[in-house]
Amino acid sequence: MNPPKASPIWHPFTQHALFPQMRAIASASGAWLTDVSGQRVFDAVSSWWVVTHGHCDPHIVEAIRDQAGKLDQVIFAGHTHEPAERFAQKLLNRLPAGLTRLFFSDSGSTAVEVAIKMALGHFRHRGEARHRILVMENGYHGDTVGTMSVGERGAFTQPYDPLLYAVDRLPFPAPGREQATLDALEHLARDPLTAALLVEPLALGAGGMLFYPPAILTEMAAICARNSVLLIADEVMTGWGRTGRFLACDHAGVVPDILCLSKGITGGHLPLAATLCREEIFQSHWSTDRRRTFFHSSSYTANPIACAAALANLELWEREPVQARIDAVSVMQAAGQTKLAAHPKISGARQLGTILAVEIGEGGYLSECGPDLLRFFSTRNLLIRPLGNTVYLLPPYCSTAAELTACHDAILDAADAFG
Repeated sequence: MNPPKASPIWHPFTQHALFPQMRAIASASGAWLTDVSGQRVFDAVSSWWVVTHGHCDPHIVEAIRDQAGKLDQVIFAGHTHEPAERFAQKLLNRLPAGLTRLFFSDSGSTAVEVAIKMALGHFRHRGEARHRILVMENGYHGDTVGTMSVGERGAFTQPYDPLLYAVDRLPFPAPGREQATLDALEHLARDPLTAALLVEPLALGAGGMLFYPPAILTEMAAICARNSVLLIADEVMTGWGRTGRFLACDHAGVVPDILCLSKGITGGHLPLAATLCREEIFQSHWSTDRRRTFFHSSSYTANPIACAAALANLELWEREPVQARIDAVSVMQAAGQTKLAAHPKISGARQLGTILAVEIGEGGYLSECGPDLLRFFSTRNLLIRPLGNTVYLLPPYCSTAAELTACHDAILDAADAFG
């Protein structure tokens, strides 16, 4: 066989000097990918946390096929269409009361950018000077300039430091440090310039799959409410059932002022995002003065085909036992946590809903063992992409006990090899 021709593509989060060859995938079904050689690969990270029901779900695929033949794209300024209207209403009907308006965009980063702009515009149009954003340390909210600014500073952001704006950071509420987080929030929320608290509810994703309890989120929401600070929930990763409930906020009985959704919004089939807000935030922008318009868009805002996929995704939540599947995966992951925690070279074994994470060795995101772990799992035909020395599983909800057990066993073997 001739060596593959060099590709001109620059891949995301990839150091091509270390990984010069990409694995070419030809097809997918359920929780499995198939590469061009015919080898099947178990997708243990839901292809960057987007696939929920499984790859190429027949109902969603049919909805995409049907919509593509009716209306492919239309400018969403001054126009609307049935898939967007039906999805928006169906989603709002599913969410707790309080969120009344939905703004479409096309990625998780953009959904968060929209949320920040909504919050700042809200206070400006009300004549209030609030503009400071509070965030949690170790957070990650995307890779645009605005979302890098509100994320953790480090290897991801250092080349771009001159572009980033200042935010105030709360300590992560690690076990035994919860009160320090709440005290810091209480102090900063009293500042009359503080506009919003932006958090990943219960689970920090790219920051290392770090978890904190619902009671902390409940109290943070209460502190924000007492001080008229908007709570922005970045549920780009945690939404659509990943933590065991439809939203991570549901565990805490919290309805945020602004909610960011993406990733699982179409079941992983097409890019789409939504930022939802309370009515008063919309009303503060509503005016005959065009200067109070919410100046944000993308060319593909509310693309009809993507909205049709999102609507089909919600229909699956209504028609099929999705929650039961999530519960089953959560039980399997809990069993895996117990097994992994017993290994002497594994630390920090933790599980929240369908998410399981551990540490092997040390070193954080740039750990020397990170690339070795990635290669090791690839040889097992498992798509497990560690965050440095943090190894995690975030599988589709169709995953079976045998499939997840194979992942747990591979992590044990990796600990023997690299711990």
